[in-house]
Amino acid sequence: MSRTPTLRAAVREDVPHILAFIRELAEYERLAHEAVATEAQLAEHLFGPRPAAEVVIAEVDGEPAGFALFFTSFSTFVGLPGLYLEDLFVRPRFRGLGVGKRLMIDLARRAVERGYGRFEWSVLDWNEPAIRFYRSLGALGQDEWTVQRVTGEALRRLAAAPID
Repeated sequence: MSRTPTLRAAVREDVPHILAFIRELAEYERLAHEAVATEAQLAEHLFGPRPAAEVVIAEVDGEPAGFALFFTSFSTFVGLPGLYLEDLFVRPRFRGLGVGKRLMIDLARRAVERGYGRFEWSVLDWNEPAIRFYRSLGALGQDEWTVQRVTGEALRRLAAAPID
């Protein structure tokens, strides 16, 4: 066995693996209660007629070791699309083999090949190992920006609000 990570584009048959990665990541991030995605949702939104995101699967000796889920964003300031990394996860037993680095390099190459102006993502402020890893790749924290989010009932109320 080589223990050398290989990457490939995910296919519909990978949906159970993708969902497992998502749940493992949510557990690691202490957010398991928020991980409510289903296989049917992932199949529709990743491989349906209008895919909302793409996934790269990392394998080690043919075993799913990690994944990256990303989508296209757009920067009005730069005037170009960007690549937004929603999730990156490497199973603990495969860490230290270069899986995460290979995934990040692959995504950076995709961004450059597609003519995108940026590659960005968010990281939890307590996740020091991830922050150190990202800094080692040349990433710069955007501390002056904070993420804002509307979900669930608040999203439904906002959508139903009258426009004056």
